[in-house]
Amino acid sequence: MAKILIIEDEKNLARFVQLELQHENYETVVENNGRKGLDDALNDNFDAILLDLMLPDLNGLEIARRVRQTKTTPIIMMTARDSVIDRVSGLDHGADDYIVKPFAIEELLARLRAVLRRVKIEKDAQNTTVSKQQIVKFKDLTIETANRIVHRGDGKAIDLTKREYNLLMTLIENKNNVVSRDQLLNKIWGPESNIETNVVEVYVRYLRNKIDASGQPSYIKTVRGTGYMVRDEDDDR
Repeated sequence: MAKILIIEDEKNLARFVQLELQHENYETVVENNGRKGLDDALNDNFDAILLDLMLPDLNGLEIARRVRQTKTTPIIMMTARDSVIDRVSGLDHGADDYIVKPFAIEELLARLRAVLRRVKIEKDAQNTTVSKQQIVKFKDLTIETANRIVHRGDGKAIDLTKREYNLLMTLIENKNNVVSRDQLLNKIWGPESNIETNVVEVYVRYLRNKIDASGQPSYIKTVRGTGYMVRDEDDDR
């Protein structure tokens, strides 16, 4: 039985979501206060967190940021703010998905199932590869795939988020081929996610800022109207 933390200050909505989750055989804990919700998230073990953005005492972005400092618990943001900037901000602070109020409970349940499946798949993959360190090289980047560490040629480690790392590896695994924005969304956020393609552009920019050498062409090429690609050194003419 998965254990879900609901941090939501609209008590009627929180109760409604709680009852629906319990009907689906989830164990639930509800907090209506941001600071108390953060304490629960940090001091107990949950399989997922449903997190409102606007909360008393501590907002959802700050809660997500602090949880991500120590835990990988999946977080689904629940908020009425639906602009691309708001979505990117939530994702960038550590949310795994984003659902806009008002929402159908069937959609929330589907997204919850999706993030729980992704976590299980990732854990299973990690368990099978943890003893098989693979070194991937691309230009002056060296990538240790088992522990997801990326180094420059000078040995300096590059601090990438989980999604930035997955974006980089997806492009490298498909080097010399164009990867569309929709393919990147499906691969990194999952086919059941409702994230817009604009978010891919934002994360490509983040990744370029971290991996590109100063004064040199970007490793990630934009194929206008299609997607992105990386090329072997010999093809960089």
